[in-house]
Amino acid sequence: MASWRVYLFLVLATLFWSGNYVVGNLVAGSISPLQLTAIRWAIAAPFLLVLAVLIEKPDWRAALREWPMHVLQAALGLVAFCLLSYVALAHTTALNAALVGATNPALIAVVAALLVRERIRPTSGVGLLISLLGVLLILTDGRLLEVFTTDYNVGGLYMLGAVAVWTAYTILGRTLKTAPVTSAALQSVMAAVVLAPITLLVGGPITLDLAGWWGVLYIGLFPSVLSLMLWNISVKKIGAGRAGIYLNLMPVFTALIAILMGTPVTLVQLLGGALVIAGVWLTSRPPRAVPVAPGAQIEFDARASEVGPVR
Repeated sequence: MASWRVYLFLVLATLFWSGNYVVGNLVAGSISPLQLTAIRWAIAAPFLLVLAVLIEKPDWRAALREWPMHVLQAALGLVAFCLLSYVALAHTTALNAALVGATNPALIAVVAALLVRERIRPTSGVGLLISLLGVLLILTDGRLLEVFTTDYNVGGLYMLGAVAVWTAYTILGRTLKTAPVTSAALQSVMAAVVLAPITLLVGGPITLDLAGWWGVLYIGLFPSVLSLMLWNISVKKIGAGRAGIYLNLMPVFTALIAILMGTPVTLVQLLGGALVIAGVWLTSRPPRAVPVAPGAQIEFDARASEVGPVR
């Protein structure tokens, strides 16, 4: 495959995930977060199952032997993360949510290092602090000196909760032996089956117009299915490290979409976003190569390079 296609796939995957924030914000007043999450995975599940068969040709019995972890992953990444994200989008702008969500790579890197008792590099620690400063700037609407007295952006706080949940989802996911698209397919089926009866019982009325339903269909197909497919194809070609850099485009694309739709972008959002992206870049920088003695073995977790986010 030509290299330009790989990078195009990464750009499109990130663009579709950015659209999830914008569309989720637009439909927030007409459908509850629970309903949107349930419908999203009901739409995505059959397509993900087909993709899993075409791309990975899975051994379903082997995958189902890991069902306890798949249940936990579905609860964290597909249900809790989506619920918190859509609640956040009902209380804040799509750009604010995307900027807070952009801290995820930095937090994952630091937490993963702590869990394996690895010494955190100074640049990683500084990067995380810079990212958190950017988030604090967004949450307080620029009133950093009033950090203990200001009314915080409620949506931003919910998004911070989503970031924490996604961090747990990502780190736990590295223990799975099931391939990524197959994992996403199984977990989406679990989420859809569990959420359907709950949503029917407590969901309430849906007041979406035709454009709103098209938006829900977009969420069910583009960020949930197409982004995952494009991401995993790209990661297999160039590796997770190089692909992960493209996740920093999410707040950029969200800002561009917001501007095109007539939503103003404030100076606080620009400054906060710049701090978040700079911090994530510092945290995500690979360490300097260390010379390896001839014949020495290098440990490499191939599965970690194939983990595709389901945003």
